[in-house]
Amino acid sequence: QGHLVESGGDLVQAGGSLTLTCAASRSVFGIINMGWYRQAPEKQRELVATITTGGTITYSDSVRGRFTISRENAYNRVHLQMNNLKPDDTAVYYCNADGMSLTGRYNYWGQGTQVTVSS
Repeated sequence: QGHLVESGGDLVQAGGSLTLTCAASRSVFGIINMGWYRQAPEKQRELVATITTGGTITYSDSVRGRFTISRENAYNRVHLQMNNLKPDDTAVYYCNADGMSLTGRYNYWGQGTQVTVSS
């Protein structure tokens, strides 16, 4: 609980920009992948973007070219720069981190941050 903390969600007009940040607590070691997922009302959670420790990036087709994911490995932080936002981007955005610790594989989720895009 509380391993990941997201920030940056807000209400923004269509065409605007937001940056989300997720920070893993100091107790989290061995992170391999960090990423963002989102869930709109009455829809399933979906991948937005992920980035590995080595910098390999995956984007969903719906955000490619508009969103940019980046990561600060030394600080266990991941950012999501979102440009040209659309009403369809409205959702709760969740940070995810998975990796390997001394006790085995883990997969953590943040509590989510709301992004609302008005038309």
